[in-house]
Amino acid sequence: MYALSETETVVEEEDVKSTLEETTSEKAVESEKAVESEKAVESVTEVKAETKKEIKEKWGIVHIYSSYNNTIIHITDLTGAETVSISSGGCHVNADRYESSPFAAMKAAKTVVESAQTKGFTALHIKVRAVGGVGSRVPGPGAQAAIRTIARGGFKIGRIDDVTPIPHDTTRKKGGKRGRRV
Repeated sequence: MYALSETETVVEEEDVKSTLEETTSEKAVESEKAVESEKAVESVTEVKAETKKEIKEKWGIVHIYSSYNNTIIHITDLTGAETVSISSGGCHVNADRYESSPFAAMKAAKTVVESAQTKGFTALHIKVRAVGGVGSRVPGPGAQAAIRTIARGGFKIGRIDDVTPIPHDTTRKKGGKRGRRV
């Protein structure tokens, strides 16, 4: 084995002590930097939290009329007085029989969503309407697809209401006393 002289061991011990002191001083500097960066991160998160509070949501109402012949999607402001955008299933398909399909409702909802986003709307209430009265009280096949597309559009969804008109005492159905004769 190799043996070190006394001077060599003393020099090595001093080197080890100096490297230990350097590493501890480096660690202290790194910990100070970490504390400063944490403070910076905290201040950034505080600023972000404040900006989130300042952003005001702009609410609108989506009126979805869904029958077995068509689906009409109409976005208004909260009062319902000003129309933001409107589209129907018939605008997006060629054949009449496809106007009420979920595909046509999705296309109509997508165009309406894009228009509402450009006008600054961030949140929407949804009102679904079927034919009602003496007609069907069940929304057509396009209602679910339209709601799903609006939700995927990035809007905050408030209420989803069914506003189908239901008479308290029904009116007389067409066809006469003996019904429709074929």
